Amino acid sequence: MTDSISLFSTAPDMATPSPTAVIELFDPPMCCPTGLCGPELDQTLLDVSEMILTLQAEGTAVERYQMTSHPHKFMNNNEVMRLVREQQMAALPITAVHGQVVKTGAYPTLEELRAALNGSVTQ
Repeated sequence: MTDSISLFSTAPDMATPSPTAVIELFDPPMCCPTGLCGPELDQTLLDVSEMILTLQAEGTAVERYQMTSHPHKFMNNNEVMRLVREQQMAALPITAVHGQVVKTGAYPTLEELRAALNGSVTQ
């Protein structure tokens, strides 16, 4: 019989984000998952990709969804679907932190996401 070893501490460390602290980006239709595949790079999408890498390096879980490849993620989020029905493509991108929509119609900045992660949510 072997004992299992946990890779996570049993007491939560408030200084590091929880692995369940999820940022979800509901993207507009793009040619690929990041939008960085065309002949010209879109600086906004490049900045978003850099921001995601920064947050992930800090231990924050970030997920990106596109309606064509992850329709169930859109359909299973009532607030996202309400916004898409009401505003159509103008609502996208939609950003949710801990399941709560924090920004629509544009990507948030790193500072906006950090504020939302800390509970200072403004839209």
